[in-house]
Parts: sequence; C-alpha cells; structure tokens
Amino acid sequence: MKRVYFYLALLLVLSLAIPAYADNTTTGNGAPSGAHYNLNIVGVPQDKTADMTDNNGHRIFVNLDKKSKILLCEGEEFSVLDANGTKGSAKFQLPNPDPDNDGITVYSVMVRALGKPGGSAAVSTCATDESDPTNVVEVCSMWELTLGREKGASKFFNASELLYVYADLDGNGIKRYPLFDSALEDYFWDYDNNGLKLAQFRFYEMPSTVLDPEDIP
Repeated sequence: MKRVYFYLALLLVLSLAIPAYADNTTTGNGAPSGAHYNLNIVGVPQDKTADMTDNNGHRIFVNLDKKSKILLCEGEEFSVLDANGTKGSAKFQLPNPDPDNDGITVYSVMVRALGKPGGSAAVSTCATDESDPTNVVEVCSMWELTLGREKGASKFFNASELLYVYADLDGNGIKRYPLFDSALEDYFWDYDNNGLKLAQFRFYEMPSTVLDPEDIP
C-alpha cells in the first residue's frame, strides 16, 4: 500500500506526518524505488518557535538563516530524538553505516531541496577529536553537501558521503571515518542554512559505494 503523502503548498503545513519505510513508486524524481525512512529538515525564521504539536518523529526544525547542529547517535532504528534545532541543536538516531569502513554503506542517503526557489544550505559531517586530551578539537569533513533550491522540479541525488568524516587527523593524508568510528567522538551534522525552507532526506536499505579519500579535493 502506498503510504507516502507529500504536501508542500505552505511551510506551516509541513507538520503533516510522513510514515517511515514507505513504499516509493514515484518515478522521475531521482529516488530509487523501495522502502525508506523519510526525514524533513525544515528551516524556520529566527523569531519563530518550532511547533512540536503532533510531532511524529520524521522532521527536524532548524534556523532559517544561521547554523544549527544535528547531533548524531547510534541506534538500530532511524529516529528523531530531539526535533527542535532552533535552540541550537537537534538529535537524530541512525544505524552504523559502515562497520568495516570498506567504503560500501549498509544504507544510502538520498537528498533534495524543496520549497520556494532561492534558498540554499551547506551540510558538513563533523566530530570531536579527543586523541590529545590537552588539545580537543572539532573536526569537519572535507566533503560538504551543498543544497540549492532552483526553479523547476527538484530531484534526489545520492549524498551517502554524509555518513563519513573525511579528514587528515595525523598529518599523513585524508582518511575516511564512518559515523561512530572510535577514532572520533560526538558526531553531528553542521547545518549552515541560507534560507532553505525544506531539505528532504531519504534513507534506503541499499548499499552505496562512497568516494575514496584520495578522490576528495
């Protein structure tokens, strides 16, 4: 049974529930067919308070014109643990994407920008490097997702590199660290919003082969 409902006429009605692991039979939007978990990241103005009424766990509110953190924690199921990122940070649970760090993910991330044309956002995967207790530093991936809403139909594209931090931690070149790798701590997405009202993330139970570290510019 089809259980995916999209209603994008007004930002205020984005609170409509979208079921997890819905059957996607839509063609032409760039997304694969199959079961998936749906997550909407909704940008709201700074002077607005996110309405958590009837929150169904499939949306996160972030600031419309500034940075928000989406803290990432490991769990067997996808789940929004804290939907209100307008206060600075939200929290999202997701499975370990690549326990063997072989560059082939357990699941894939597809992303597209929606809403009125003109907005954009940059998303970086970051973490804390605590290898030197005297110099704890925040490290962000050298691979960054850029989302922009232009006129016309918006299509999904594969952004599974969001499941990794590509970084040079020891001065010996860029390496790839999947989410929850023990080399780093406190993983999160740094969501730098510049007017994007809606980013739609889909997590599919299908593998993707991500970039090798030497392919990162």
